[in-house]
Amino acid sequence: MHILLAAATSLEIQPASDFLETGGPHRVSSLITGVGSLPAGYSLMRQIDRDRPDLIIQAGIAGTFNRTPPGAVLAIRDETLADLGVWEERQFKSLFDLQLADPDQPPFTASRLVNPYRSLLTLTGLEQVSAITVNEISTDPNRIAWYRHNTPAVVESLEGGALHYTCLQEQIPFLQIRSVSNDIGIRDKSRWDIPLAIRQLNDRLIALLQQLDRLDNSILYAINDVS
Repeated sequence: MHILLAAATSLEIQPASDFLETGGPHRVSSLITGVGSLPAGYSLMRQIDRDRPDLIIQAGIAGTFNRTPPGAVLAIRDETLADLGVWEERQFKSLFDLQLADPDQPPFTASRLVNPYRSLLTLTGLEQVSAITVNEISTDPNRIAWYRHNTPAVVESLEGGALHYTCLQEQIPFLQIRSVSNDIGIRDKSRWDIPLAIRQLNDRLIALLQQLDRLDNSILYAINDVS
């Protein structure tokens, strides 16, 4: 099995990358996509065209809306492209609200990008949560309040939606794993714990890769099962 491990920055997956140098039964390659949805989407598609993987795992840190403690590692069940639309009269209207897109036109399901590989999500042993993808890290109190009250998101990132969109379109099994580094709000980095988030993320990521190593090629059939 060919596994692609993707991240926005090398810092986020460096321990796991070091672990991969020890080898294993599966072929695992790394991809640093750059920060943001556009670089992530482009990098993923370029890599898929060059060397199509059987499974893509995107890993990174994230901010939380609900005070999930720093270092908590989560599996992302579904993504919302939260700032693709227009802010009007203190409300956000998405492309779907504006009737510029069908909320159930693939790869969307009820306007969300849902990971359908349930057995793969279960395999992680992680809490499964909703997330949003934004192009601007949320700091405005009004916008944060809107996201909290109008989406089910636990965390936000800059690249998660690109992974979900690309893999759903390409029909490639995927996982997005995020570790909480901070509460969303004022960017007071004295209250962040990036080292803890990266350490916990990589501990769980390495454990997952080891778990996949212990499975034979029948895992390919399991991860392609979306029932």
